[in-house]
Amino acid sequence: MKGNWWRNLLKTSLVGVLLLSLSVGLSAGLAQGDAVTDPNAILRSALPIKNDTVRKLQANLEDIGNYLRSKRWGPIAQDVKTAARILNISQDKLLATVPDDRQEKGKNLLEQMSQEIVSLKEAVENKDKEQTWQVRKEILDQVGEFEELMVTGFPFEVPAEYANLPQLLGRATVELETTKGNLTIAVDGYSAPVNGGNFVDLVQRGFYNGLPIDRAEDNYIVQAGNPVGPEEGFIDPKTKQYRSIPLEVLIKDEAQPVYGMTLEDAGYYLADIALPFNSYGTVALARPENEPNGGSSQFFFFKFDNEIAPPGFNLMDGRYSAFGYLIEGKNVLDQLTTEDKIISAKVVSGLNNLVQPS
Repeated sequence: MKGNWWRNLLKTSLVGVLLLSLSVGLSAGLAQGDAVTDPNAILRSALPIKNDTVRKLQANLEDIGNYLRSKRWGPIAQDVKTAARILNISQDKLLATVPDDRQEKGKNLLEQMSQEIVSLKEAVENKDKEQTWQVRKEILDQVGEFEELMVTGFPFEVPAEYANLPQLLGRATVELETTKGNLTIAVDGYSAPVNGGNFVDLVQRGFYNGLPIDRAEDNYIVQAGNPVGPEEGFIDPKTKQYRSIPLEVLIKDEAQPVYGMTLEDAGYYLADIALPFNSYGTVALARPENEPNGGSSQFFFFKFDNEIAPPGFNLMDGRYSAFGYLIEGKNVLDQLTTEDKIISAKVVSGLNNLVQPS
């Protein structure tokens, strides 16, 4: 049957990786509770900026979530106090890396955050868990918007050997309409410009419209993107060739991603990567097991099981190219089966960041 060899290779590879992850995780006996699983938090941290003050503000607000689940109001109050102090006395440091033409917008955002932090204090004092969660989220959204003001240009140059491929030099948002509902994906070109560019380009071409869900296996995978017909990926209408997309993984604080090989093959083990498979609904490029540069149009959502592939100790990291996260539609992803399909896919923002090869 068409495509079985390709999918079987991927299935074998994924199962092997998951079992290895379980084995290593158990033998190491490491606690995984502190891994960041919120896709928005991961995306904030992946922004190519350097401002320790805003990162401290972000960290204190995100830390509230760790304590809120168990209603530990003492540490929560301390985090809020620290965040409020940063907003009150460190505005010059926060604004130091915001370009001049964005300073006014930055100041307005800081004013909004300062007002919201007062509401957050009140919610914490009243031990109102729901209100605390909501106001914290609103402030973190503003922090993310503020951090985006700091980004100028693109942080690295994609190797010349991939100049024939679309590149996403920034971020984009893609919405998939499926037979079960809508999925919203944040695509991060700052960390995966080639894989992100390929995906956004195919969405814009209408390539995914009408394609079926190829695989939907409990606890770890939902896959789509296998084209109708004998081909296993996208055939570029200009070149008439299969578009091969390289493995692309950015390690935090490295100048550019590792291309064309797994991190293990490159000599990196359990590296701290920019886009980890920590979050439910991590989006990545599918590929045959032994072909790191063999991916094309097929992609998958990773639905990790904490016991099999614990966040923070996940050996999917560095073996597949993650290029984004599901930010809306978890309940839809949960319901998808091979009886479903993608009705349509569209780029709802960030299309201006897509650069086509010359």
